[in-house]
This record gives sequence, C-alpha cells and structure tokens, in this order.
Amino acid sequence: MTEKTYRSGLVGLIGRPNAGKSTLLNYLVGEKIAAVSNKPQTTRYKIRGVVSRPESQIVFIDTPGVHKPGYLLNRRMMAAVEDAILSVDVVVLIRDATVTTGNGDRFVLDLVKRSEKPAILLLNKIDKLREKEKLLPLIELYRNEHDFAAIIPASALRGEAIDALLTAIEEHLPEGDPLFGEDELTDQPMRMIVAEMVREKILATTGEEIPYVTAVVPEKWDETDPERTVIHCAIFVERPSQKGIIIGKGGAKLKAIGTAARADIEILLGRHVHLQLFVKVVEDWRNKDRELSGMGISE
Repeated sequence: MTEKTYRSGLVGLIGRPNAGKSTLLNYLVGEKIAAVSNKPQTTRYKIRGVVSRPESQIVFIDTPGVHKPGYLLNRRMMAAVEDAILSVDVVVLIRDATVTTGNGDRFVLDLVKRSEKPAILLLNKIDKLREKEKLLPLIELYRNEHDFAAIIPASALRGEAIDALLTAIEEHLPEGDPLFGEDELTDQPMRMIVAEMVREKILATTGEEIPYVTAVVPEKWDETDPERTVIHCAIFVERPSQKGIIIGKGGAKLKAIGTAARADIEILLGRHVHLQLFVKVVEDWRNKDRELSGMGISE
C-alpha cells in the first residue's frame, strides 16, 4: 500500500468584518489566540494558527476584516490582507450566511478571484439560520461567480463541518514537510496575544461607546516570581473623554476589564497573573507611524 504524501502550507482566512474568522481560528487551534468581538475590525494583525494533522500541517493566517480604509491604521490592516492573499497556498473566503449580500461581499469576492489561488467558500453561522434552504440561493450566487474548490456551510462557533473544511484544504496544499513543530499553535508572541485578550474585554465591556479607538500595549512582563507573572498594559485612547469611559465611575469599568482579561490570561499561561491596566491619551494615534509600529502594526 502506497504511503500518503505529507502536505503543508499557508491558508488565508479572508472575509468581511464580523464574518467569524477569528472564531474559526480559535476553534481550529483549540486556544484563544485571536480577539473575538461582535464589533467589526476586531482583528488588526495577521495572526497565524497552526493545525497539525496526521498527513498535513495547515498554517492559517487570520486577516483583518476587509473594509474601506480611512485611518493609517486601517490602510495598514488592508495591506496585511493583500499581503496574506499573495503569500498563501489556499484562500478560505468566510461569508456570514445570515446577512444579505452587499458591495463589501462583492469586493471580497473580487479579491479572491484576482488571487488566482485555490479557494474554498465557508458559509458561516448556519447555526443561526432557522431555514437552511435559504442557503441555496447564496450557494448558487457564489457558484456562478467563481469556480470554488468547495462550498461548505458551517458553524465556526459550534465546530459544525470544520472537519470537511480541513479535508478540502488538505487536498489543495503542496507537498512538503511541516513548517512548525507539532506542538506549536501559533507564531504570535505571547505579549501580543495577551494584549489582544485585554482589548477584547474592552470591546465587550464598553459596548458601542469605544468601538475602534483603543489599542493595548504590554509595557511590563515580569516572570521572576515563580508563583505568578506580573503584566502591566497601557490602553491607548485618543481623547480624555474616552479615558473616562474606559475607567468608569470609581474605576469600576477598568476593574471589570482587568478581572475578565486576567481570567483568560491565566488559562493561557497556566499560572497566576497580576494584571495592571492604565489608560493613556494619545491624540490621533491611529494616524501615527511611531505609535502603530510600536504596537506591532507594521507597514
């Protein structure tokens, strides 16, 4: 019996904001390595997640949601998307199956077409559809627009049809040795993952008040104490009024953010964590090269 060839490669996850890319990545690797929120533009970096299987290794790149760039921050985010599409072996277009098709969806589809890479369409969030037959017109629309290698209705949140997705991807990967060690889940620095965990809690705690104007930067990381890790994070905002919203009355909101983030970070690190958060006002940081580069959001 002939031994099956081992395959490995890069897979880009692209789609509109809030399509479920980060939820899918976290499910695939079994750890929270990407910030998840119901607010658009949560992901700001190209985040790699590694899935090792018996006959393949799939390195997923979670990209920022495709949107119209305004600030320098957004332009860098969209440059990350375009760079990812050029560098991967397979593209997975993630589409929220519960929303109507708009110009943004057509723009993402055009990116996939221009990539000339094998592409798989994942129709996500089917767990929210009461009538599954509503998928049929959407499937037909995309089937007529592009020759997808596979079209898979799925739920990233519940893990439905994810095995089918992995199998479809595996078929289109090039032959080759693993790119990462078998026990590696991501190439992201731990500090970046922690910063994104804090920012996720800010988005969840502040509701619609502070949607996109925050960034989190770890400024101290001390593991000299064998019992706990000491982490200090700066939360960047653009105006004093935003600082007040994040801190809350008597510091209650900032405390809630810290408590929720610390719980996730302790699970990630497997040890006690002392997390201290403080808020900095840096006017128009989303348009400043120095601040963006310091946060790891490169050109």
